[in-house]
Amino acid sequence: MTVGKTATVKTAVNEYNTAKAVGSGSLDVFATPMMIALMEQAACECIADSLDPGQTSVGTQINVAHIAASPLGANINAAAIITNIDGRKISFTVFACEGDKEIGSGTHDRFVIDAERFMSKLVK
Repeated sequence: MTVGKTATVKTAVNEYNTAKAVGSGSLDVFATPMMIALMEQAACECIADSLDPGQTSVGTQINVAHIAASPLGANINAAAIITNIDGRKISFTVFACEGDKEIGSGTHDRFVIDAERFMSKLVK
């Protein structure tokens, strides 16, 4: 895991990831929560090959702006770039694009954790 490492993931806008479908609005455009999920997926992909067996990461903070709407059928790419590593805390710049047009950007933090230990501490 190194500063500057990048990962990109993609999706197409469909009837399941629109604002109307997920309840974050009333229009058939790419939903902000789905854009955020795609950005987080890119961050997870970025560090996946650096985790030890039994480790995973959890998102702890995200601050993004969704600046342009994308219609049904649009192809969306989201990317995450590692900007800082501080122990178990990994910071990223994230952005999403429809073709050459940026539709959102921001920052995201994840912490590397032991999955079993994390799950054992959840309130039951």
